[in-house]
Amino acid sequence: MKQCSDRRVQSSDNVTALPGVSEMMRNAGLMPKKQLGQNFLFDLNLTGRIARSVPDITSMPVVEVGPGPGGLTRALLMAGAPRVIAIEKDRGTEPILSRIVDASGGRLDVIYDDATRVDMNALGVTDYAICSNLPYNVGTGLLIGWLKKIASQHDGHGIQSLTLMFQKEVAMRITAHPGDEHYGRLAVLTAMVADARILFDVPRTAFVPAPKVTSAVVQIVPNADKINALHDLAQIEAVTAKLFGQRRKMIRSIMQGVDWARFGLNGTERAEQLPPEKFAALAEIID
Repeated sequence: MKQCSDRRVQSSDNVTALPGVSEMMRNAGLMPKKQLGQNFLFDLNLTGRIARSVPDITSMPVVEVGPGPGGLTRALLMAGAPRVIAIEKDRGTEPILSRIVDASGGRLDVIYDDATRVDMNALGVTDYAICSNLPYNVGTGLLIGWLKKIASQHDGHGIQSLTLMFQKEVAMRITAHPGDEHYGRLAVLTAMVADARILFDVPRTAFVPAPKVTSAVVQIVPNADKINALHDLAQIEAVTAKLFGQRRKMIRSIMQGVDWARFGLNGTERAEQLPPEKFAALAEIID
């Protein structure tokens, strides 16, 4: 165990010795691509804070989506992750990421592919964390896919935590409660399988290029009791899509022929008033 720890420290020193992210980008001629939703983080204090927020980072592999020039990747390695699996769509980042691979002491693997198509079960790891500064244009879709995967983890193996950066508004939608103006489908689906909270905000000036909005880091941790009590997350997703699709209407106007009293409701409620467990109960009996 001591030898393994020594190798990790040595490889972290090698990663620390790399040139700055902005310098490596200039040398590689790399610029953020708007069509890929790329906004890169250069602030080492910030990327370090995100990496250190990952629960049990020194004891399990970490999957990162969209590493770009590797700012957060380097922070994860320096925080002691035993292995980092980075999934990157943009081959233009390869000259930079290959240097981080060389410095990582065998702890970094890069998969050049579209994360929306990567089979997480084929990564060769049993339990792992996910930590990413997600591309804005695919972040919500990736999250829903991961929530569905968590819903199937009845043996407790698989995704152990998600530490993700989103636009602040999306982060608020993930962590909202019934009655909140941001409460909707994302909050319900997340609450059905996990516990979520916003860790901290990230100012737009921390990115290159600077986005138009503030971002926030959200942490989502699977909840075994919720997962084991779950009936069908896909069916719950369908019910939330139907009711929140017309969120200003009373639920009885959207779904006719339902005995609302059976669910402790009268039908005059709106979707934003229903707690997650009501959506779960409706999903069990409504096609």
